Amino acid sequence: TRSGSGAGFGGGLGGGFGSSSGAGFGGGLGGGFGSSSGAGFGGGFGAGSGGDGGLLSGTEKETMQNLNDRLAAYLNKVHSLEEGNTDLEHKIREWYEKNGPGAGGPGAGHDYSKYYPIIEDLRNKIINATIDNARIVLQIDNARLAADDFRLKYENEAALRQSVEADINGLRRVLDELTLTRADLEMQIESLNEELAYLKKNHEEELQGFQGNATGQVSVEMDAAPGTDLTKLLNDMRGQYEVIAEQNRKEAEAWFNEKSMELKREISTNTEQLQSGKNEITDLRRILQGLEIELQSQLAMKKSLEDTLAETEASYCAQLSQIQLQIGNLESQLFQVRADMERQNAEYQQLLDIKTRLEMEIETYRRLLDGDKAYDTHLSTIHSLVVKDPVMIKVIALFKYRNHLRRISNSILYLSHSLNVTGVSVC
Repeated sequence: TRSGSGAGFGGGLGGGFGSSSGAGFGGGLGGGFGSSSGAGFGGGFGAGSGGDGGLLSGTEKETMQNLNDRLAAYLNKVHSLEEGNTDLEHKIREWYEKNGPGAGGPGAGHDYSKYYPIIEDLRNKIINATIDNARIVLQIDNARLAADDFRLKYENEAALRQSVEADINGLRRVLDELTLTRADLEMQIESLNEELAYLKKNHEEELQGFQGNATGQVSVEMDAAPGTDLTKLLNDMRGQYEVIAEQNRKEAEAWFNEKSMELKREISTNTEQLQSGKNEITDLRRILQGLEIELQSQLAMKKSLEDTLAETEASYCAQLSQIQLQIGNLESQLFQVRADMERQNAEYQQLLDIKTRLEMEIETYRRLLDGDKAYDTHLSTIHSLVVKDPVMIKVIALFKYRNHLRRISNSILYLSHSLNVTGVSVC
């Protein structure tokens, strides 16, 4: 066994490949194969800085040193990835603590609890706006029904007014007829008065003629029947005509006065009804104008409320769209974080498996130092474990080559010992 100043792979997880004047695996089991340049398995596998008869050539030594460097870099990468994984787990834990459901953020469970008051407020506003809109629609319907009622009343009053006006026109025609009848009766009275005056004049003339004739004649008494008294007869006829004329005049005057009073009463009644109808129509027209103004104001208010509701819905729809977009972005970020975490976890598991295999290989290397038989037995196991790793395939190939060289060396030593026993010198 040769000892040397070799750096080694230190028997556990914290070791690494190294080289000083020689390079090698450090295991602490002792025994090694040195070379003139000092390559070997150091530590226990230590390689001396000055030896002879080494089993590894310069190219193989460089290959082993390269493999040692690659394994050291690989372990450093494993260590850095473990640190990165720990740091990432710490960041993920902090992110969950800050943005998780307990912190009020959009966590993995899609916690929208902080939006519930806003949504409830919007729902209440929408309900209130709907109630106000329904109230306004109800008021509009009531106003429309009232307007229809007033329109019916107006139409009834207009029909009544037309009927009253038709009655007034009929009474006017009756008044015209009565006026014509009165004028006719007055003309008849005047003609009767003229006829009476003419009869009186004729009677007076005849009376005067008879009196004149009576004074100029001789009175002759005759024994005969008494004659008719014409004066008395005329006076009787005059009295009868006067009574008839007076009676006709009084009857005509009474009838005319009665008709006139009745017509005046009807005219007064119709005038009062007409004035009342006009006043009621004026009031209804005023009420209708007020209702139309109120209807226009209610329609304007409804239009304003509808516009406000539409603007509010558009605004909150935009806000909800932005919130949903933010939620989608957070979900995509969370998905990306989960994917990165799963990927790094897979890499970590893969590196952990590789590290475990390396530990098994190191332990196997330690056991291989006990003998070639155990080495051959475990070499097949190592080959089955690391057959997929190109670096370890090269390592296994080198160790197989080393084993072959070791067997050749043992054969040479055996032959040399045999020759020494038989007295044959070996150069």
